[in-house]
Amino acid sequence: MYTVIETEAFTAWLAGLRDMPTRIRLTRRLSKAARGALGDVKPVGDGVWEMREFFGPGWRMYYIRQGAAIIMMLGGGDKSTQQADIEFAKALATELQDEQDPTDQDPPV
Repeated sequence: MYTVIETEAFTAWLAGLRDMPTRIRLTRRLSKAARGALGDVKPVGDGVWEMREFFGPGWRMYYIRQGAAIIMMLGGGDKSTQQADIEFAKALATELQDEQDPTDQDPPV
């Protein structure tokens, strides 16, 4: 079982999909992931993973794991934008990690 958390970027991407059946299908995939059934996934580097869907243009959803039970959804896209989507997801993952790393915080003044 996982807790699936969506970043603002992921929520905006999913909500921006004009095709309602696609949006529903991807949302169902997230529900399955929350129940522990991640399905077809692949690491793309820097701790970022890709959930692959083989319908339409080849939908992809990008995430990182935090701890043993949290999946943080970063973004999504399809095969035509895959490389740019991966770079965006990696940058967002780094940004999120920097926000949570207390060693990178400025000391109190």
